[in-house]
Amino acid sequence: MFNKEDIRQIESRGSSAVSAQAQVELFKKGFPWMKIVAPATPGKGICVLDDEAAGKAVEYYENAEIAGKCKFVPASGAASRMFKDLFSGLDRLKEGEDVAEDSPAARFAANITRFAFYDEGLFGKPEDSAASRKSILSKTLTAEGLDYGSKPKGVLKFHKYADGEVRTAFAEHLVEAQNYMRNPDGSANIVVTISPEHKHLFEEAYRTVKEEYEKRYGVRYNITFTYQDKATDTIAVDKENQPFRTEDGRLLFRPAGHGALIYNLNNLTEELVSIKNIDNVANERFLPVTAKYKKVLLGKAVELRDKIFGYLRELDAVTGDTYISRPYPDIPGLNSVGSDKVYQTTKCQLLCNDIENFLLNELCIQMPQADDCKTRVMRLREKLNRPIRVCGMVKNQGEPGGGPFIIAEKDGSTSLQILEGAQINKDDIQATAALAAATHFNPVDIVCCLHNYKGESFDLLRYVDNEAGFISSKSYQGRELKALELPGLWNGSMSDWNTMFVEVPLETFNPVKVVLDLLRPAHQSE
Repeated sequence: MFNKEDIRQIESRGSSAVSAQAQVELFKKGFPWMKIVAPATPGKGICVLDDEAAGKAVEYYENAEIAGKCKFVPASGAASRMFKDLFSGLDRLKEGEDVAEDSPAARFAANITRFAFYDEGLFGKPEDSAASRKSILSKTLTAEGLDYGSKPKGVLKFHKYADGEVRTAFAEHLVEAQNYMRNPDGSANIVVTISPEHKHLFEEAYRTVKEEYEKRYGVRYNITFTYQDKATDTIAVDKENQPFRTEDGRLLFRPAGHGALIYNLNNLTEELVSIKNIDNVANERFLPVTAKYKKVLLGKAVELRDKIFGYLRELDAVTGDTYISRPYPDIPGLNSVGSDKVYQTTKCQLLCNDIENFLLNELCIQMPQADDCKTRVMRLREKLNRPIRVCGMVKNQGEPGGGPFIIAEKDGSTSLQILEGAQINKDDIQATAALAAATHFNPVDIVCCLHNYKGESFDLLRYVDNEAGFISSKSYQGRELKALELPGLWNGSMSDWNTMFVEVPLETFNPVKVVLDLLRPAHQSE
């Protein structure tokens, strides 16, 4: 399948021919559908907290002992998709035609003065004419002006304040980090995943505000820019599942989606990590509610951590090869048992009962029946001793993206998972019924605990479900191709984690997927 030049190309990217061949085979056999048991809903998979419970979670976080904290911000994508409709409008205007009055391009041009990046010296005053619209679009998207069509979202000006301050999306993440991710020494650690070609833009955006923000908020920022490893790119294939080749005969590789960022996450040394996409920020007047519920998620995460660590230490204390291999004892006959060994076995059995009830009631993990006590303990220890994530969920308002479900695992257990639409079999009646009954949406508002109960960092790559990727249709220079998406960062890459879903208010979810989203109240000054 691969010639010598192909192999040199593959190896130059840090990969191997064996890996590339395995990816081609995945295109041929496809990925299995997720077996959905039910949607995760309030009371059955989604924890809904009243004000008192939310306050206790915040307090728990603020008093917890944590071995380092970090805010992790995926920001490697360019803003081209954010301006897709504007590019289409500009092409139409360049051809001498006008755009429809209700089109995104016309609405953008008519509201140009409401955007934080508006500058009268550059754009002039908008007029109701095709020429004016063409000028506004061109100066926004191309090197004639701001060149926003080729820049990453993180460095675009999102918000303008009454005092004249203008902030990029990246700057708003700096403001958030000092509020809810500050370490005891006054520092705030932030890791931002970017594309190498955009590093200078982010460094400039940081230099512009660093000194002012550190003085204003009394914080010291520790910023790390990291890249998605080229070795995680996946090979593309044609419609016949043969390696896709460019006009010069070379293989085509594509970024494998946000799932590749599990490698970046795995390099972090901090125990507690908050994940939030670069475009999900709001005007600072929303920060009180945003920070409160981020602290709620952080509190629930460390509370879950402490509960699980306690169980693991109890298992260490009551289990051993000398007794856990015995069959289950008759618990009602405990009083008549005189053997310390049997008593210890019974104590272990009671602990296992407690753990199984906890897993079912708190994490929707239904454990399969075990044949003996030793197997039972082994399975419970494996379920407990895993990375932890607590994911905020908002009520579904029709936004595109994944959602929370209870699924059946290969080992006979159940678990909470975030599924994308591409992972759900639309021809399966039970799956489509679960999809229709879903009540919540994944806003990518996640808190992770990355250390085990002995204080060691988990190897996150061991907890990836490699069968949870998916295949998408793309094009290259007008030619159709198939692209392979690695298991998503919050989908298959975190599949084998202990997961809790917590409802958070809609006010905490303010993404900017298209430029007109910046006209929403969360992105405008009062």
